[in-house]
Amino acid sequence: MITTNTETIPGKQVTEILGIARGSTVRARNVGRDIFAGFKNLVGGEISEYTKLQAQAREQAIQRMEADATKMGADAVVNVRFTTSMIMQGASEILAYGTAVKLG
Repeated sequence: MITTNTETIPGKQVTEILGIARGSTVRARNVGRDIFAGFKNLVGGEISEYTKLQAQAREQAIQRMEADATKMGADAVVNVRFTTSMIMQGASEILAYGTAVKLG
């Protein structure tokens, strides 16, 4: 599955637009990470535990988007975008979406 944030894929032609492919995940912080983050907040710097959590969430959202596109019969997903929103205190959703297409 080709995924790109551009409208086109060099050397390929979009022959059919199948619709919007999407994948999301909701992740919550955990107490252990929150304690470490509290200490890190006192001295400053990157909170690597949260960085890793967000990276894992993005990868899962991409995998789910690709699975959705595969169900539609797509060869690629173009114009891929990400968005995030807070669902509740301490939990956020990562959404990956794009246009599922057939290539010629």
